[in-house]
Amino acid sequence: MTASNSQGPRSRRASVIRVRQAGDDHQVVTTQGGPCVYRREPCDDCPWRRDAVNVFPAEAFRHSASTAYDTAQATFACHQSGKDKPAICAGFLLRGAEHNLSVRLRHLTGDIADDVHDGGHALHDDYRAMAIANGVPPDDPAIAPCRASSYSERSDDSDSDGEEEEGER
Repeated sequence: MTASNSQGPRSRRASVIRVRQAGDDHQVVTTQGGPCVYRREPCDDCPWRRDAVNVFPAEAFRHSASTAYDTAQATFACHQSGKDKPAICAGFLLRGAEHNLSVRLRHLTGDIADDVHDGGHALHDDYRAMAIANGVPPDDPAIAPCRASSYSERSDDSDSDGEEEEGER
């Protein structure tokens, strides 16, 4: 028996639609289409892990920041998956995808289940925190529109943005 998501348009191989250089040895590759594949646990050098900073240049995080914008449709892929078999990053699903429209729709359709975990690793609270930890200046315009995650290990209780955002939904 063939699985329902292995037929039709979702079964096609992902197409590379954009490649941007990020430093001398890195690229940010944007793909479109293909099946919904995602990682269940952050990999050893996942940039969402607090113990894996500065593996990638700051420019890579500027290029990928739009994945954490409100109602974004592009997703943050696992760098270990590669462009030929892209998979959504587990760290992104845990901390950066809450406001991503594609991820939200894939949760609703069952393409993404609630089976992603942190593997016991401390993760950055959201995309902005991850980008700053990896060298993006806090005032960089690329990360300004990044939405905060409702997940929080932050000790700053004076931040009322979470309450205001809840009222705006």
